[in-house]
Amino acid sequence: MKICVIGTGYVGLVAGTCFADVGNTVICTDIDRKKIEKLKKGIIPIFEPGLEELIKLNTKENRLMFTTDIKFAVQSSDVCFIAVGTPQNKDGTCNTSYLYSAAEQIAKHINKYKIIVNKSTVPPGSAEKIIEVIKQHTTFDFDVVSNPEFLKQGTAVDNFLSPDRVIIGTDSEKARKIMKEIYSPFMRSADRIIFMDTKSAEMTKYASNAFLATKISFINEIANICEKVGADVNLVRLGMISDSRIGKQFLYPGIGYGGSCFPKDVNSLISISENVNCNNSILKAVKDTNELQRKIFFEKIMNFYNGNIQGKIFSIWGLAFKPKTNDMREAPSVTIINKLLEEKAIVKVYDPKAAENARIIFEDKIEYAQNSYEALKGANAMILLTEWNEFRYPDFEKMKKLMKEYVIFDGRNQYNSKTLDSFGFKYIRQ
Repeated sequence: MKICVIGTGYVGLVAGTCFADVGNTVICTDIDRKKIEKLKKGIIPIFEPGLEELIKLNTKENRLMFTTDIKFAVQSSDVCFIAVGTPQNKDGTCNTSYLYSAAEQIAKHINKYKIIVNKSTVPPGSAEKIIEVIKQHTTFDFDVVSNPEFLKQGTAVDNFLSPDRVIIGTDSEKARKIMKEIYSPFMRSADRIIFMDTKSAEMTKYASNAFLATKISFINEIANICEKVGADVNLVRLGMISDSRIGKQFLYPGIGYGGSCFPKDVNSLISISENVNCNNSILKAVKDTNELQRKIFFEKIMNFYNGNIQGKIFSIWGLAFKPKTNDMREAPSVTIINKLLEEKAIVKVYDPKAAENARIIFEDKIEYAQNSYEALKGANAMILLTEWNEFRYPDFEKMKKLMKEYVIFDGRNQYNSKTLDSFGFKYIRQ
C-alpha cells in the first residue's frame, strides 16, 4: 500500500514508521523544513523506545521517506493520514485549524480516489467538516475515515505494532475494506478492529482518555483522604486492584497526570459537553482534583520549611510528564519548578531524556546536572517528580554524602518509608 502521513509529530512519526515496517511505502510530510532535514539525516525529534532504530531501518530500505512536498506525497499515495496537532485554545476548546488546513492541501492535490484518514484527536463531527472542506476544492471521489490513536508514550511502537484495538469510523464499504487491509498485518493473532461511524470513533478517543484521567484523579483523592484518617493508600490500592472489575492500571497515587493528551482532552470534552448543554460535573472534578494535587504537593514542601524556602537548594529528579519520554507538555515538574523559583529557591535538575526540552522552557533559570547524583550536591532536599527506573533503587548512602540535608519529597510515592527512616532521611510523600 502507498501511504502518506501529514504531520511528523509524535503520532505521525510513529504511525508512518510502523506502517513502513510492515512493508508499505510511506511518505511523511511536514511544513517544518528543519524537522524534515533532520529526519532525513536520522535525527529524531522525539524520544520513544525503538523508534529511532525503525526509522533508520525503513529509511535505508526505501520504505520510509520524508519531504516538505505535500503535492508529491498526496499524489504518490492511495491513503492519506492526517496526524497534525490539535492544540488547546485558551478557552479549553480544541484548535482544529491545522486539521482543516491539511485537508485543504490534500484536496488541492488529489489526482485520483483517495482515502483521507484522520488520526488527530478532534471533536465529534470533524470528519463531516473535513468532507465539506475537501469538496470545495476537488471533484475526485474520496472517503474520509476517523482512526483515532491510542498510543501510550514510552511504549508507542509496541502499542502500534500490537494494538489493544483499532477504531475505524467510516460509512464507506470501500474504505472499510482498504482500512482492514492496511491494519491486517497488526492483527495476525486476533482481529481487534472495531468499525463504527465517524462521530462515535471521534468520541471514543475522548471518552477513553477522560476515563483514564478519572482513575488517576480518583486514586489521588483517595490518597488525600487516607492521609487525613491515617490509612496507607498503597495498601488500599492493593486491596482495590485485586478486584478484576477495577483493574490495576492508572491507579497509582501521586502528583497527577500531565502530557499532551489527558489535560487537553478532558478540557475539550468539558467544552463539548457545555456546547450541547450536557452535565459535566465528573469531568470538571477530574480536572480540579488533578490541578489540586500539584498545589497540595507544593504546600507540603512549603510547610516543611515553615513557609520560607528562599536560598534553599532543591534537586529535582525527573522532568518528563512520565518515564520513557522527553515530553514535558503539562508536566507536573513545570508547575513545581516555577513555584520554587517564585519563592526564590535554587533548583538543580536531572532527567535522562528531557533536559533539552527543559532548557527551552527554563533557559538559565535552573541548573542542569549530567546525572542524578550530580544534581544532589549541596541540596537541602531531593524532589522526585518522574518515576524513571533508574530512580527506583538509588544508593541512599551515596545520596547522604552529597546532600546538605537528608530530605526527600516524593511526588510519585515510589519509596518505602521504613527504608528511608533506616537511612536517616525525612520522607514526605504525596
